[in-house]
Amino acid sequence: MSFTTDVKDELAHVAPTCSHCDRATLAALVRVEGTLFLSGPGSYRVEIATDSASVGRLVIKLLHALYGLKTELTIRRSVLHKTPNYLIEIPTQQDLGDALRDMGIVAEDGGLSLGIDPRLVSKKCCQAAYLRGIFLGSGFISDPKSDFHFEMIVENGQFAQDAVDILSSQGIAAKVMARRSSQMIYLKSGNAILEFLAFTGAHRSALMLEEVRVVKSVRNDVNRQINAEIANQHKAADAAFRQLFMIRDVLRIHDVASLPPALQEFIRLRVTYPEASLKELGERHDPPLSKSAMNHRLRRLEQLLEE
Repeated sequence: MSFTTDVKDELAHVAPTCSHCDRATLAALVRVEGTLFLSGPGSYRVEIATDSASVGRLVIKLLHALYGLKTELTIRRSVLHKTPNYLIEIPTQQDLGDALRDMGIVAEDGGLSLGIDPRLVSKKCCQAAYLRGIFLGSGFISDPKSDFHFEMIVENGQFAQDAVDILSSQGIAAKVMARRSSQMIYLKSGNAILEFLAFTGAHRSALMLEEVRVVKSVRNDVNRQINAEIANQHKAADAAFRQLFMIRDVLRIHDVASLPPALQEFIRLRVTYPEASLKELGERHDPPLSKSAMNHRLRRLEQLLEE
């Protein structure tokens, strides 16, 4: 199963904190996944489609428990992907209009509501429940072993902005981007995704994500250290290579015995240890010398060659 499927399965089993949380979750699910059909003045029919069995069970359970609505379930199987898709139909019935108004989907004047009804998210636990419903309906989260990516697709800009405002009130930075005829709410940082999972109740998934983040951070630190060490070794090798060529040119002009003892010792060490850095050469000197002292002798050789 994908990480998105695991997260949805966990969120579908989160227990409500208060008596209004289930209504918030169902309202978001119907809003995001549902299609509303008008079959006459004040007469409605709703279809809700999902590819998650746990989400389908949750929708049917809440429709029956909260509003006593009749539902019809059709299981469709994709020929291409061979995965089941669940179609939940709420046929026209007496209490459906009242239920849609209670869920903030249909306004009192009979029109469609664009934003999130404030009554549904008046408490922090209900805000978490509503966001949980949005993700269950249209959320996607990439495998944390790859790049962090999180998105939820909603139908209009007002609804998206209301959801972003709820996230912002909890310190979770989210952005909105238009995608064809829909709006995409997305989180990019691993920390923001972690906070969303924790806030909505997906604690097991949050722990898994945090574990992967720690492993990736340690691996990145090790890779940086290795790369830096390799780069330093290459730099030291290049410098030593240039120094050997400079020594060769100096000895073409000067006999080694005519050079000061300090320069003779530098040449001996460099030729003996061609891949060592100046610091390492200084440590091999008797008595040991600092890198600065070895660098000073190198400059004296360069002056000899220039003269």
